[in-house]
Amino acid sequence: MAISPILSRHILPSALSLLYRSLRIKVSPSLFQLPDKEKGCILAFWHGRMAVGWLLTHSLANGRRAAAVASLSKDGSILSDTLEKLGFQLIRGSSSKGGAKVRSAMQEELQRGTIVCVTPDGPRGPFERFKYGTVRIASEGGHPIIFAEIELSASRRLNSWDRFAIPLPFSRVHVTLHTLTIPPFSSENELRAFSEELSERFGHA
Repeated sequence: MAISPILSRHILPSALSLLYRSLRIKVSPSLFQLPDKEKGCILAFWHGRMAVGWLLTHSLANGRRAAAVASLSKDGSILSDTLEKLGFQLIRGSSSKGGAKVRSAMQEELQRGTIVCVTPDGPRGPFERFKYGTVRIASEGGHPIIFAEIELSASRRLNSWDRFAIPLPFSRVHVTLHTLTIPPFSSENELRAFSEELSERFGHA
């Protein structure tokens, strides 16, 4: 279903912001700090937790440059309009479309100290499984991945591949931030095995 630019650029960002401000959010660890501005990082959360994840990133960034990866699909265009209105720099593409361009853009942003936000199982799954590209970029550039584990006390779930969850207004949200140091890999098999370990650790499939 087509969504008008007025909705995606104006109404949706405002609605998300209002919803986010109503939530009772607890972040652990309470004294969490992002890496120094000179060092970029990848902030990741599952595709089904985007309703909280993007605004959480905006809050953690606290004025610092943040970029978001959004697919080239129609849904990605809607998301891009919304994220741009919220102040994110946009990186358009995915692992299946425009992968090389996305990789290059992510590396450039990370080198300049940007917080680069990704949904490592997006845009089409598999559900809550880390794709190798995110881990590879972090490893090769020496950039940490901050994984936001987002638990909702009350939500409405959509019948979609990602089990998209919309938190109910004024509900509780518990966010646990995990700082992951990604090692260098001597082979593709090592990289894939490490990615699978992350999927097992943080996924709920």
